[in-house]
Amino acid sequence: LHETNYPNPTRPDPTRPECKLKEKQWRESNVERSEAMMMMRGLVTLSRVKLELVRSMSATSVPSMADFLTKKPYSPPSWASHLLPIPSHTFSLAHLPTPIHRWNLPGLPHGTELWIKRDDYTGMELSGNKVRKLEFLMAEAVNQLADTVITIGGIQSNHCRATATASNYLNLNSHLILRTSKLLADDDPGLVGNLLVERLVGANVHLISKEEYSSIGSEALTNALKEKLEKEGKKPYVIPVGGSNSLGTWGYIEAAREIEEQLKSRSEGLKFDDIVVACGSGGTIAGISLGSWLGALKAKVHAFSVCDDPDYFYDFVQGLLDGLQAGVNSRDIVSIHNYTGSEFDSFIILQAKGKGYAMNTSEELKFLKEVASSTGVILDPVYSGKAVYGMINEMTKDPKNWEGRKILFIHTGGLLGLYDKVDQMASLMGNWCRMDVSESVPRKDGVGKMF
Repeated sequence: LHETNYPNPTRPDPTRPECKLKEKQWRESNVERSEAMMMMRGLVTLSRVKLELVRSMSATSVPSMADFLTKKPYSPPSWASHLLPIPSHTFSLAHLPTPIHRWNLPGLPHGTELWIKRDDYTGMELSGNKVRKLEFLMAEAVNQLADTVITIGGIQSNHCRATATASNYLNLNSHLILRTSKLLADDDPGLVGNLLVERLVGANVHLISKEEYSSIGSEALTNALKEKLEKEGKKPYVIPVGGSNSLGTWGYIEAAREIEEQLKSRSEGLKFDDIVVACGSGGTIAGISLGSWLGALKAKVHAFSVCDDPDYFYDFVQGLLDGLQAGVNSRDIVSIHNYTGSEFDSFIILQAKGKGYAMNTSEELKFLKEVASSTGVILDPVYSGKAVYGMINEMTKDPKNWEGRKILFIHTGGLLGLYDKVDQMASLMGNWCRMDVSESVPRKDGVGKMF
């Protein structure tokens, strides 16, 4: 997003033949200037903002309408060509590249420059970071001639919603195993947030209690459903929690290439010192940290975990790296600590889970409201919201570690998850009243047209 200054040239004399072309150019220029003036008055804000977002994107080509929902051969970045196996194809599901812009978040240390990459703009019902992984996973499902996709997650899983939608786009049936409380596992799950979209697109929802999930595990649960569907003559393809396997990791290896291209297109030579992102299932941080490490970014990745513990993510990321034959030890590029020292390692995982996965304190929700009110950026309560809350807390505790640094925060989407928090957030909302119209204002039935 940036301002554009439009000149106000003197109009050529339309009566002189040699000025006819200049007259036409003047009219076109004046239309642009008038539109800019209207934008300042708020009349064409949406169209102009969309145009400026496109202009601020990278030199990476924006897919045309004809490219959407098409399967294409995949070619990796040169710096990732040694990774194996390299995916054969990708499906165009996301609206890419997503924009990067300055983010004037309150509470930043002196001289700290914060930018935000809007992966919440990858789509609407397909929004968020999960879509980048699904571009590779759904291509493999189609290559394997699957007719059904199985995946698993929490009751408000963004990944499950995106998977159900992508499956529907590609004429595949979807089966979602959703984890919920023991008291609700036998009841209709309702239509709040992600559940509404999942059920609208016809996903088959299978509820499992948290206790059963904990004792059986996601892999065994998806395999059990796969065997059941195979006996019914189906050809299911299983996607793990969050789409986080070695194949899905390519989604954020590609995101690293996208950020590189966006930075190359900027004239001021912007370079990020740090990349900050939420960590929930591990695939996003594995891809972006490996891409940053191998490619030109060389930024230090800080992952704020919203579940599990750091040791779990050390081991999990290592498994993803081994699955790509990356030849990198996760503990060489991953430093998990409480952020008390002054030294930055390549990849840092910080605790941000608070009360637990998808659970929020009143302070966290109040923070989301304050960020939205002050910056216009709406964060989700499960991932990015907790990551930004944790980041600001770390900056407050130890501002010297962040002063003067250029930081890119990756917004991973999840807006629909806010609808599951409306009861908790109701007390934070104000700004409304019954409009008081003076008796002196003329009244006449039928004047106000109601459509």
